[in-house]
Amino acid sequence: ECAYYQFCTSFPVGSMLAQTWNEDLVKRCGEMVAEEMREYHVDIWLAPGMNIHRNPLCGRNFEYYSEDPLLTGRMAAALTDGVQSKGDRGVTIKHFACNQREDHRRQSNSIVSERALREIYLRGFEIAVKLANPMALMTSYNLINGIHAANQYALITKVLRMEWGYEGLVMSDWTTTGIGGSDPVLCMRAGNDLIMPGTEADISEIRKAVQDGVLPIEDVQSCAGRLIKTIRRLTESEEHGET
Repeated sequence: ECAYYQFCTSFPVGSMLAQTWNEDLVKRCGEMVAEEMREYHVDIWLAPGMNIHRNPLCGRNFEYYSEDPLLTGRMAAALTDGVQSKGDRGVTIKHFACNQREDHRRQSNSIVSERALREIYLRGFEIAVKLANPMALMTSYNLINGIHAANQYALITKVLRMEWGYEGLVMSDWTTTGIGGSDPVLCMRAGNDLIMPGTEADISEIRKAVQDGVLPIEDVQSCAGRLIKTIRRLTESEEHGET
């Protein structure tokens, strides 16, 4: 067998970029990321990470920006603007939401008031969505007030889509169903369009729920429609020579 290597640029991590407080610099960094994505034929980048620095033991803190939601939102928006500046590449802001710890990441339950949720933990995402319109968003592993983030209709449909006007793709974090504990049927019901990486069991459960009338087919069609819209957005930009 022949090994095939793709050597990537070591771009500065999120917390270092945030220390610059320089949106133009961060946008330029995003433009350079997009150039590398084109080189390696990557359409959607699974970044930026933008949860709040709350627990110093969180293993993802290096890729998150700050303990401040305003700085977090502005930095993520700038990076998104850079990556998406030519329309042919996209970002995935993550992890939505309250992904601030490392232990039992898939089963932890973040108990948080609505005021704290909106003023601290969701505010950065809101800023990034409204300023930069990221192509995709990734939900988190954890539960929020007893419900898995990927199953949160109130969070994904009511807040993200209805209140903030987001029309992009929402995907799950990897293996959020199965060992992750979230429900694939509730993912579709909540508006979590894409389950990653997805399993045969997920497909079977979704099909059975539709057949039994538990899951409206319209919910599945809405999820599929947003996925198709994202694919078309990427392919049409390539057809028009925007790469």
